[in-house]
Amino acid sequence: MLQVGPALRVVIHLNEDTASEGDYLHLEILGFLYTKGVSGATVFRGHSGFGSHHRIHTHGEAGTSGEHLPIRVEFIDSTDKVSALLSELKRLVIDGVIEMQECSIVHVATASRHPQAEDTRG
Repeated sequence: MLQVGPALRVVIHLNEDTASEGDYLHLEILGFLYTKGVSGATVFRGHSGFGSHHRIHTHGEAGTSGEHLPIRVEFIDSTDKVSALLSELKRLVIDGVIEMQECSIVHVATASRHPQAEDTRG
């Protein structure tokens, strides 16, 4: 679980259709982070973009399936946790960029704000 204090934010930039050994790469990375106990991760799909090959890809682009769009996998965790995962992440990311930034966790909320429904059965 995340703790208040220093942390690292990791952003992995990929293409949506980059395949790995068993699945799409962003899904493999998400599963890896989950099994390694990362506190949470999010996958963002971009509408359009370009990478090192300098070819612009756009959602709904004429004559394409639109599958080569940018994907970002982001997570925040402790420096120790990220350091322990970094070599495996580097091995997994066969086509993309891994970015890391120092950040500070200022608040961690885990409790639901929704009141539990009362049992009105008789």
